[in-house]
Amino acid sequence: MPLLAKLLVQRIALGLLLLFLVSILIFVGTIVLPGDVAQSILGQSATPEALANLRAELGVNDPPVARYFAWLGGVLTGDLGTALTSGLDIAESLASRLRNTLFLAFWAAVIAVPLAIFLGLLAVRYRERWPDKLISAVTLASISVPEFLIGYVLMFFVGVKLGLFPSTAVSFRADASLDDKLESIALPIAVLTLVVLAHMMRMTRAAILNVMQSAYIETAELKGLRMFTIIRKHALPNSIAPIVNVVMLNLAYLVVGVVVVEVVFVYPGMGQYLVDHVSKRDVPVVQACGMVFATVYIGLNMVADIVSILANPRLRHPK
Repeated sequence: MPLLAKLLVQRIALGLLLLFLVSILIFVGTIVLPGDVAQSILGQSATPEALANLRAELGVNDPPVARYFAWLGGVLTGDLGTALTSGLDIAESLASRLRNTLFLAFWAAVIAVPLAIFLGLLAVRYRERWPDKLISAVTLASISVPEFLIGYVLMFFVGVKLGLFPSTAVSFRADASLDDKLESIALPIAVLTLVVLAHMMRMTRAAILNVMQSAYIETAELKGLRMFTIIRKHALPNSIAPIVNVVMLNLAYLVVGVVVVEVVFVYPGMGQYLVDHVSKRDVPVVQACGMVFATVYIGLNMVADIVSILANPRLRHPK
């Protein structure tokens, strides 16, 4: 088997193994939660006989190993089970919620990724001068502030005081026009952009500065090339692997880390769906959401590894 194909197979196998281990953690973490599922469904007035019958129907009395493999078999076949509180099929409910979350993450990425790369290039071009210091200070401040606080500040000043955009995303509808959708999620997009922009910009700057220490960059400077040309044509292409890694990690965060933002803005995505059912102790829904989030996160990290291997010959020949 060629070396490149072998490395790719290893990365994919490692990702699948990691996903299997995460599924065990998710299952164990949900079954050890305090409280009684049957009691939460039937309420405090339920009789002991009704509770016992419901526990038997839900399979709570079965051995944990048997319950895990039954659940895992359903996940592998696309059967995520039925929500205990509503009786609805989890896969169907998650499909629309996942589309909403991906829609929000997509538009945040469309703004954040090009802007982060541009600001990283600008910071390198004016290194140790006021544009670099200003960009670094603003991005460091946005990293330090929790996203829920940024969200509430934008809601108050932009949504309430100025009235430029809706303060919540309650009006978001899947069948609305694109302009209406973007208007209703403008503030959530702004919060996600500020959060991931800082990480991507700083890592882009660091990756390009590391390449700028190379001998061929000094040769290009001695040739009299403009600094921005050197950065664009020589430094950026050779630092693309770490930049891709950072972009993929932050794209994974956009999908997985939207829980807080969705709850703050009451956005009908997976994060809001998960939090609603955690409060109801709906274990199958929590398990399904956890597996979806884990699959997206591990998958994007695996894509980042593969892109890095393809883009950097040194990773294909570590010796």
